Amino acid sequence: MDTSNYTLLSEFFLLGLTEQLKLQIPLFVIFLLIYLLTLAGNMGMIALIRISPQLNTPMYFFLSNLSVVDLCYSSIFAPRLLMNLAQFKTISYSGCITQHCFFVVFVTTEGFLLAAMAYDRYMAICNPLLYTAIMPKRVCSYLVAGSYLGGIVNSFVHTFGLLKLSFCVPGIINHFFCDTPAMLKVACSDIYMNELLLIAFSGVIALSTFLVILISYLCILSSIIQIHCSEGRYKAFSTCASHLTAVTLFYGPVSLSHLQPSSMYSQEQEKVSAVFYTLVVPMLNPLIYSLRNKEVKDSLKRMIN
Repeated sequence: MDTSNYTLLSEFFLLGLTEQLKLQIPLFVIFLLIYLLTLAGNMGMIALIRISPQLNTPMYFFLSNLSVVDLCYSSIFAPRLLMNLAQFKTISYSGCITQHCFFVVFVTTEGFLLAAMAYDRYMAICNPLLYTAIMPKRVCSYLVAGSYLGGIVNSFVHTFGLLKLSFCVPGIINHFFCDTPAMLKVACSDIYMNELLLIAFSGVIALSTFLVILISYLCILSSIIQIHCSEGRYKAFSTCASHLTAVTLFYGPVSLSHLQPSSMYSQEQEKVSAVFYTLVVPMLNPLIYSLRNKEVKDSLKRMIN
């Protein structure tokens, strides 16, 4: 009988981060604190940008949308991970597919937003006189909308591919959430097309956004070198340092997790990488952009006063 179009089970069993019981409570407390800090940091950043007139610029418009994505992004994983550590390890088939769908939407959107922010920094530093004309609010809104649209299209492709697969009993996923490579490991059907889609869509998106960031910063570096005043060079570089840090923290773990064939896929390595890009990075982004940004710190002081 052909089982390629339906599933043979109604739920999956997520093994989680670790099976050592003595680590369950400490990890639960740590990840609960991380999630609370993520909520507070990103909601605070969104509120600060919305109520501060001096932060009404394209850079902070992108940053507020990045905080929205991080807020939604972490909320997909943290509650499920906390439930897993509390020994609620089963998840329904529909719940797993839904979690995977939203995961791909927001991880792809974040990549596009980081590329848009790099382009914004390029225009601000390399074409300062034309910056306001080239980057009006309408253009920024189009870039943000395009980022979300790219995430939705990529998610639709991969989610539709998973719906075509059959998953056989016992349906044990060696992960703490329904990630694409981990789900492909427990599929009974041929996964060649899914792996091809993973490289064709996610690989092309990751490579194209990374190239936009790389080219933008090469042009920025060239412009900074031509600045004769050391104070001017420092100011130009400081406006990019936060974004470069965020890009490195995001692209490093994601690339290790998803841009490799299943034959080279290490589930233990993926778990560590996934904790970093799903929980730690959304918590760190508000800190990175606030601690290294004078305008944000000044706005925060004024709001507190």
